[in-house]
Amino acid sequence: MADQEAAPQGKKKLIIFILIGLIVLGGGGAAAWFFFLSGDESTEMEDVAEMAPALPTGPALYINLPQPFIFNVTGDRQDRLVQIKVQLMTRGDQNEEIANLHTPLIESSLLSTFGAATVEQLRTPRGRIELRDQAQGDIQAAFTKLTGKPVIEKVLFTDFVMQ
Repeated sequence: MADQEAAPQGKKKLIIFILIGLIVLGGGGAAAWFFFLSGDESTEMEDVAEMAPALPTGPALYINLPQPFIFNVTGDRQDRLVQIKVQLMTRGDQNEEIANLHTPLIESSLLSTFGAATVEQLRTPRGRIELRDQAQGDIQAAFTKLTGKPVIEKVLFTDFVMQ
């Protein structure tokens, strides 16, 4: 009778050792995969960073656009009224002066971007992030065309209301 009880416990120990071995091997394989892949991505990121236009380094400076943007967006059932307050982040006194000088260009770019938005896009956080990124890209493209550099580093929505 003792032999019959010992046999199942021996199988349990064997199964436990096999599972522990598989977990250790899987963790080692995942670590090796992560280690080898992280080296390839860093060189790709460096290549992308070299191709992107360089913004000045230094403390972030914020430009407050005094008036909120108020506009209508079309929806599936009804149109909605949206109000967005925007601030712009830039670096360097020269870029701040350029941005302040060309505020009408910034406002025009933002109005064009916001005019293309839909209610479905603005209902989700991802849609609002896409809108903000699109606004940033449009402003940077306008400044790059005008001055040869993007001037604005980031567009920030400081207030967002949709009714």
